[in-house]
Amino acid sequence: MSAEYAHNGLRLRGITKSYSGIQILHGIDLDIREGEVVAFLGENGAGKSTVSSIIAGLVEPNGGSMTWHGEHYQPKSPGDAIASGIGLIHQEMRLLEDLTIAENIFIGRLPMKNGHVDREYMNRKATEQLRRIGLNVSPTRKVSSLRIAAQQQVEIAKALMLNARLLILDEPTAALGAEETDLLFEQINRLRTEGVSFIYISHRLEEIARIADRVVVMRDGRMIAQHETAQVPVETLLQEMVGRDIHRIFPEPTSPTEIEVLRVENLTSSDGSFHNVSFSVHAGEVFGIAGIVGAGRTELVRAIAGADAVTTGKIHVDGNMMTTQRPDAAIKAGIVLVPEDRKAQGVVLEHSVTDNLALGNMNHLASHGWAYPARLRGFAEGLIKNFGVKCRADQQLRYLSGGNQQKVIIARWIAQNPKVFILDEPTRGIDMGARAAIYDVIAGLAQKGMAVIVVSSDLEEVLGLSHRVMVLARGQQMGILDRGDATGVSVMELATA
Repeated sequence: MSAEYAHNGLRLRGITKSYSGIQILHGIDLDIREGEVVAFLGENGAGKSTVSSIIAGLVEPNGGSMTWHGEHYQPKSPGDAIASGIGLIHQEMRLLEDLTIAENIFIGRLPMKNGHVDREYMNRKATEQLRRIGLNVSPTRKVSSLRIAAQQQVEIAKALMLNARLLILDEPTAALGAEETDLLFEQINRLRTEGVSFIYISHRLEEIARIADRVVVMRDGRMIAQHETAQVPVETLLQEMVGRDIHRIFPEPTSPTEIEVLRVENLTSSDGSFHNVSFSVHAGEVFGIAGIVGAGRTELVRAIAGADAVTTGKIHVDGNMMTTQRPDAAIKAGIVLVPEDRKAQGVVLEHSVTDNLALGNMNHLASHGWAYPARLRGFAEGLIKNFGVKCRADQQLRYLSGGNQQKVIIARWIAQNPKVFILDEPTRGIDMGARAAIYDVIAGLAQKGMAVIVVSSDLEEVLGLSHRVMVLARGQQMGILDRGDATGVSVMELATA
């Protein structure tokens, strides 16, 4: 690395970190040059977030040194890092939902005028940032009213207001569709021409070749490889990430039966998010739903699961029409849903794994109104073993990785022996190794004879898992493609028609 690069960017040398005597990082050497995008790859626990946290002032290293634009750099807090021009956009939302978009963007540095908050200035500047990233909403709107993708865009706008010279993006597109991702990449490209650098953490390998200049691969707290180009075969990156050969990411699907389990007829939402949608799913089939964000995918599956209201249409399970539009009625009919935002809607983070697995299963576990701890624990330990969840039954759920949290939700619903299993964004924020395990679980659900519906913003995921793919656009059903006809091009042609 030349002296010019060292003085115009970030340099890490010999960075180490340990917790309670356990070594997490082992002598990390890294250079981030001015105006470049460096992709960080690695499974959960590889050390990517720890390195990022050290750079962003959230964590102090035990050893090593850092320089930023040629000066010694040792932030004691995120405020120190921000003041130096380094900002971190977290994977998990850090927004205050009861405040407006503008208030969130300016939180901690509200503009003042004559002793009062200058809301006119704040709203005007927030609108400018929102337009830059393609989010056409009022800055006075509360964050709680936004969907996940829009909240992520607000996080990005908030970081861009800092005028940072280095931005760390942790899974920035996890909740974004193709159009929003394109807008983000346009913004990144514009900023790097101005000399802004990026550390880009993502599990979407197809994005890396599009946006990154270089690729760093981590495993077990070590730098395994540094590629001076992002044009690296996916197979190579996967092998470096997991330390073993990966010949196939998606399991080979088995043939579904002719038995129709779910039939949806002319379903229309009460809020206008989808109209006259009709399809059926057979036993043993994985039915994918694709489309850009805003197409109505999540609203559709929530309606099928009884969570959102519909104005017209019918839902049949095993030939029996559902007459009540409520989640408990859907569950009783055999329909379960793993929601897109698992932490907000799928689990109780502060409770134990046992408690989370018991939720929704008390009808099987409680006797005469009593739930005995030993019975709950035995139930949980059985599911943990069967699904390969890496945890203890008494462990608080918040300390599990995203992949293991997702397994807990799936295991909970499996105990209900459902007929229709719906998964909305099943691998959002989950590393590639854990994704493969989730894919095996999804294939296993179909092999057990369930009708499985998968909604995903990751087009490769939908195509790799599904027997058929239905494409939605602006709430309209654009077509259903058989596996042999469903390609990235054919799906996107329908999604953008």
